[in-house]
Amino acid sequence: MAMIYDAFLLMGISFAYGVIVLLLRLLFGDDTMEAPHNLVQLIIVIGLWFCYALFYVWCWRRTGQTLGMKSWRIQLQGCNQPIPSWQECWLRALLAPLSLIILGIGYLWCLIDKDGQCLHDKFSNTQVVLLPKKVRTEKGVKN
Repeated sequence: MAMIYDAFLLMGISFAYGVIVLLLRLLFGDDTMEAPHNLVQLIIVIGLWFCYALFYVWCWRRTGQTLGMKSWRIQLQGCNQPIPSWQECWLRALLAPLSLIILGIGYLWCLIDKDGQCLHDKFSNTQVVLLPKKVRTEKGVKN
């Protein structure tokens, strides 16, 4: 569910990226999408993936959570530290789409894994943990 929530944020990133690509196309000419420009199209797609990955890596490295993960009280942690390293975050951002592309098998792996880790978590040395609920008191919120 956190991924679905984050998908709405990724739509905003896609829109901003699309505006930048459109402005660059207007600057360099509108014919950048025609057949001889397959390399340009590939660069645009890789750039969009990089923007998505940067969103996740930045969030994971900063607090261990994206906005969707905060809503569902889950957090990404390194196996030996509360916040994963830059390398672990980038590796996970690279491997997580592959886990989805192979018919979601990488994600479904957590159902049979003894530690509950997805395949991309195993390879990136990370884990997703469920955070405890915050208890409401008369004076505010208490952990």
